[in-house]
Amino acid sequence: MAKQAREEFYMADLYGELQLTEPKERRTIASYLPGLAVVAVAALAALWLSEHYGPPAILMGLLIGLALNFVSADKRLSAGLDLASQTLLRLGIVLLGLRITIGEITDLGLYPFLALVVIIATVIFAGLLAARLFKQDILFGLLAGGATAICGASAALALWSIIGEKRVSQERFTIVLLGTTIASACAMTFYPAIAAFLGLSDTQAGFLIGASIHDVAQAIGGGFSYSEHAGEVATVVKLSRVSLLVPVLLIVTVVLNRSGAADGAQQTFTLRQGLPWFIAGFIALVIVNSVVALPAIVSSSGISIANILLLLAVIAAAVKSNLAGLLSHGLQCFGPVIMTTLTAFILSLIAAQMI
Repeated sequence: MAKQAREEFYMADLYGELQLTEPKERRTIASYLPGLAVVAVAALAALWLSEHYGPPAILMGLLIGLALNFVSADKRLSAGLDLASQTLLRLGIVLLGLRITIGEITDLGLYPFLALVVIIATVIFAGLLAARLFKQDILFGLLAGGATAICGASAALALWSIIGEKRVSQERFTIVLLGTTIASACAMTFYPAIAAFLGLSDTQAGFLIGASIHDVAQAIGGGFSYSEHAGEVATVVKLSRVSLLVPVLLIVTVVLNRSGAADGAQQTFTLRQGLPWFIAGFIALVIVNSVVALPAIVSSSGISIANILLLLAVIAAAVKSNLAGLLSHGLQCFGPVIMTTLTAFILSLIAAQMI
């Protein structure tokens, strides 16, 4: 009975934080330093590699974190790794609100915006379907579809914060991160060439690239590699996709609340948790950024800090992953990411040709 009660308790863990209420040794500021130091050094290495050799910093951080997986056996690192993968992650999600404004969404126009909504909804559905086809958990498909449909690693981190580690393990979360970052890097290389081969106009190419490439930096870079105007279109389209992260997170929260309310015990936990504080902070910052002309240095600094915090969170999650469990999943675990990536590209190409 005690074991069953404990399992029901964790099934209500929508935001991956209930495990923090367990009794544990008191943590001091000094206890966080070893883990944070390891993550910080790995982040500096990832940034250096990205700057000098061109690959995305998130991808480099993820690979370095996996290479350092063996250090997670040292319990002295646990406090710092937990802080980076949980608290710093949520702070980074809040600061993502500085990337977008409501005005950027309205400037896109009605048809392109509706096309984006349809593409995002279809890609997420494709993720759920792919999870069934490849015999994966449906929440893993939701994570893969949401990450592919919206903004890659950032969306994966935000969705995973809501779904919780007890529903989607760190190993499967790492699979989604690895798959989306690699797919995004490849797309930045090949999509502009495909657009040129098909003879798309600058506007069409910008929409295709902005609507289908996962990561923000890669989408913008791919657009400007095609032309100046294509880069501007890709930027607006991509940021409009990022803005749709808010309703997707809210919908996922509501759905998980309802699915977890099957019995009285689960309903108590989910209703008490309500809207996660980091989602509320993200929405508030989007509104502030839309109605107030923030100084350029504030916006740029906030976005840079958000990118660093998310990089630290990705590295910490990779270090904490069970590498043996990750390898045991096999290549089919990348099926949902591959299927959603192809779906996003095909739908974006069709929509672009109709513009």
